[in-house]
Amino acid sequence: MAGRFVALGDSYTEGVGDRDDAYPNGVRGWADRVAKQLGRANPSWEYANLAIRSKVLDDIVDEQVEQALALEPTLVSFFAGGNDILRLRSDVPDVLRRYEAAIARIASSGARLLLFTSYDVRVSPLLEPLRPRNNAFNRGIRRIAAEHDAILIDHWAMTAYADPRMWDTDRLHMSRHGHKYLAAKVLAALRVDHTLAPKQFKPLSPLTFGQALARERDWFGEWISPLIARKLRGETLGDTLTPKWPEPIRPAEGMKRQAARSTSSARALGPGEHD
Repeated sequence: MAGRFVALGDSYTEGVGDRDDAYPNGVRGWADRVAKQLGRANPSWEYANLAIRSKVLDDIVDEQVEQALALEPTLVSFFAGGNDILRLRSDVPDVLRRYEAAIARIASSGARLLLFTSYDVRVSPLLEPLRPRNNAFNRGIRRIAAEHDAILIDHWAMTAYADPRMWDTDRLHMSRHGHKYLAAKVLAALRVDHTLAPKQFKPLSPLTFGQALARERDWFGEWISPLIARKLRGETLGDTLTPKWPEPIRPAEGMKRQAARSTSSARALGPGEHD
């Protein structure tokens, strides 16, 4: 059985952390990996991905939902709200109300829905006060998934992600290994045979106090300081990006080949002519 898979969301679905310059926006991610396996199962599968990093729920609803439905998808993945609940002031019940309104709109199209809980990442002691908010958000997503007959990928419950190697160096986005593991879980939930083999890690050696301190210092300098600076300037990493796959492609025809062809076409048009 084939169909059209359209992925919506933020960095989680765009694929941030799974770097690959052969793919649009320089990242691959779980959704691209799922699409490739769907194409292996049936070459007629089509795929679009409208997700862009840093987007909040209202951005995703306003910029992606109707565009996605215009593509007449049979399967829609939706991950949104993670950036909302990381804000200093966030009303979780209100976020869930707006989230559910978006889900109801997508469900009304007849498309099959794929929803996700957020993982309980232990990023830093500074962010521990946000954990109850994340847990409340996940409880709401589980309820919404049940009420709208969606397939739920309960990322929160996946113990494999307790390993830091499943995360990128920013500690917020999945690494290549994390994206690959999640893709395998999604395919299992869709009951699609696949060739993905998640990495089997050897145990980590414990860090000394000095190593742990140096790691925290490097993390703050590399990721947190630039994040604070962007916040002060009112900028996000997604401001200059466009969706990876705005129009449906057939993954079975080669995703890297189609990405290269798209890049070549954009360069041929010249600056601004493809906006």
